[in-house]
Amino acid sequence: MPDWQREVCHRVRDIAHAADPEVVETIKRTVQPYFVLDGNVCALLAAKDHVNVFLYDGGIVPDPDGIVTAGHQNKTGRTIAYYEGEPINAPALTRYLQRIIANNRAGGWRKIKAAQGL
Repeated sequence: MPDWQREVCHRVRDIAHAADPEVVETIKRTVQPYFVLDGNVCALLAAKDHVNVFLYDGGIVPDPDGIVTAGHQNKTGRTIAYYEGEPINAPALTRYLQRIIANNRAGGWRKIKAAQGL
């Protein structure tokens, strides 16, 4: 993994832990770092030319800062792709992760959507 990708992963890792001190980091699928708290919050995957941050249940979280780059049509998940030299909007990502965590604590997207009649 190139140094810039490692730096992005470390930065996102720090943001995930700062979003809530109870976030736990684990490895799933034998190689992928996942950040969990009452369910999946996000996961990291270094691709050939970028780093993907998979946002679990991001489909029910508003994105007023426009940080999501893919998955807009997906009912639950979203993705942010970071390419070399791109800045990370730490305040926006922190807020986004905090909303996912709040939804997890409220029972997750299935329970929230059922309560909304969706």
